[in-house]
Amino acid sequence: MLGDFLKYQAQTTPHPLAMEVSHAEGSYIFDTKGKAYLDFVAGVSACSLGHKHPRVTKAIKDQLDKYLHVMVYGEYAQENAIKLSKLLASHLPDPLDTTYLTNSGTEAIDGAIKLARRFTGRSEIIAANHAYHGNTMGALSIMGYEERKQPFRPLLPDVKFIEFNNEANLDLITSKTAAVVLETIQGGAGFIEPTNGYLEKVRQRCNTVGALLVLDEIQPGFGRTGKLFGFEHYNCVPDILVTGKGLGGGMPIGAFTASNEMMSTLKDNPKLGHITTFGGHPVIASAALATLQEITESNLIESTLKKEQLIRETLVHPLIEDIRGRGLMLALMTPSAEVTNQIILDCQDEGLILFWLLFEPKAVRITPPLTISEEEIIEGCNKILKVLNKINVN
Repeated sequence: MLGDFLKYQAQTTPHPLAMEVSHAEGSYIFDTKGKAYLDFVAGVSACSLGHKHPRVTKAIKDQLDKYLHVMVYGEYAQENAIKLSKLLASHLPDPLDTTYLTNSGTEAIDGAIKLARRFTGRSEIIAANHAYHGNTMGALSIMGYEERKQPFRPLLPDVKFIEFNNEANLDLITSKTAAVVLETIQGGAGFIEPTNGYLEKVRQRCNTVGALLVLDEIQPGFGRTGKLFGFEHYNCVPDILVTGKGLGGGMPIGAFTASNEMMSTLKDNPKLGHITTFGGHPVIASAALATLQEITESNLIESTLKKEQLIRETLVHPLIEDIRGRGLMLALMTPSAEVTNQIILDCQDEGLILFWLLFEPKAVRITPPLTISEEEIIEGCNKILKVLNKINVN
């Protein structure tokens, strides 16, 4: 299987981890040799409820017995897509009440950019250095990392960049700006949180000049930070909210949410201002609805902060310089990229899945399922400490 994987399936890096997966359940993934791996990554923050969660799999199977794809997005009323959008609205502050369901977070970012330009009549988009919002051409255009962008230029015009958490840059947001697009917590940069009321100040500046604020919650969203949405920590409500990853329960999904008034501008002049064939797919919407119901009806969000504290208390070692982030969106910081690489690769040998962050080579991603138990957290942390104790940095 591995040979065919490398030959016939397009690769994203020269050296994939190349685990041959047999099955997955709960907090574990099993390879074809029967070895169990404790999952501290959750499909890069996507599997909020772990693997094969019974409520999600039941929702999927129930929908399979009814119908699959029947029509392009926005034409037919389909029960679970409607229920999902309504449930999202019930958990969001005004005026965020209308959701466009997409196939991925990066597609939702592109939709948000289009919506901001359509609603404001302006073209300028401002994003942050070291930002990551996805890899479609629109999302790539607002990625704050030139090395990743240069081979694909030219990209979208009228895009400018500011430094995250740098208040002096806020004057760059002007009456020409359609939208400021920020991650609530910068992901690829190393799980950098806003400080000193930064998001509130961006919100105030946008209000002053008539620009929209778009917050990317593709990673922080759906309980991962100890609130349903990360922005709830920072007293800042966006005009457009972009979500994905953890909403799908392991299925591919994205969404952007705004006021009904704003979203209505995509309906006409021109018609079909944003369109997708498979957005709101009934099977995926069913999985997402079950996922959101489980997260909001259980104590998972509350327990996330307790689990964060357990990780911080357990992962104490001279080679751990810091643990960034919040809730179960954590980045273990090491002295060097070499140490980070050794931790990730050696932990896989020990039966623990860890991963990298895009732009911060010294960071180890720790984003387990919200459903992970305290016993499993201790098991995984002990594996990390075991590997760290074997590392010689001299």
